[in-house]
Amino acid sequence: MASSVVAAGLGLAAVGFAGRYVLRRMPNMAQQMSEAMKTLPNLDEALSTSKYYKGGFDPKINRREASLILGISPSANKARIKEAHKRLITINHPDRGGSPFIASKINEAKDYLESQGGGSSGLRR
Repeated sequence: MASSVVAAGLGLAAVGFAGRYVLRRMPNMAQQMSEAMKTLPNLDEALSTSKYYKGGFDPKINRREASLILGISPSANKARIKEAHKRLITINHPDRGGSPFIASKINEAKDYLESQGGGSSGLRR
């Protein structure tokens, strides 16, 4: 029993010494962290070069927004629209844990592009 008390005492002493060491080194670490943060690139600049669209949805969908949602060109043909819709809806379907709002926007984009002509079907007459 005495040996366990001695071991517990030594453990507490080690934790105390380690804590004291960390607290004494803390001002230097804080200064080093602030210097390191200054050398990092600006976060706003890094996000502005992102390939993702920055902004919300328009109140009423248009051809540009619909093509951005589906990730296709505004003049894509019907086959490309269906392919993009199928790919996105399988990933974002609410039954598979996706957002119902995002799924509705994907469906709205597909419906809008198909109703607007959606390019050509690839067949010429």
